[in-house]
Amino acid sequence: MTAEKRLSDEQWQQIAPLLPSASGHHGRPYCDDHRRTVEGILWIAYSGAQWRLLPKEFGKWQTVYRRFRRWAERGVFSQVLAASADSLDLSISQVDGTFIKVHQDAAGARKSEGPPLSPDEFRPSGPQRGAILPSSSR
Repeated sequence: MTAEKRLSDEQWQQIAPLLPSASGHHGRPYCDDHRRTVEGILWIAYSGAQWRLLPKEFGKWQTVYRRFRRWAERGVFSQVLAASADSLDLSISQVDGTFIKVHQDAAGARKSEGPPLSPDEFRPSGPQRGAILPSSSR
């Protein structure tokens, strides 16, 4: 399985200087090419797949995920988006509606007739605290 590249060489030349260099990195040195990692991040963003399903040609999914998370925390992607804002084609965009959730109380609620009740007019519909319940309800 060959995953197609998302970045052109021109786009890569534009964002490569904005990515962290190995000289400023503390800890283990970067062993993977940044372009390969960025292509993996873009593949995940485009496909919507889980990190574990990242094709092996992008490297280990754990490595790509950790680098994505660290770069996001450091604001690297904000810098990349700000620098490449002029070349972005936003004429095609979409919103993924699978993340829009409705509160559980929104389903099947009764529609009120008239203005909302004031706190003095509000009467709970269930048994009140201290009320004597029939023996069948205890």
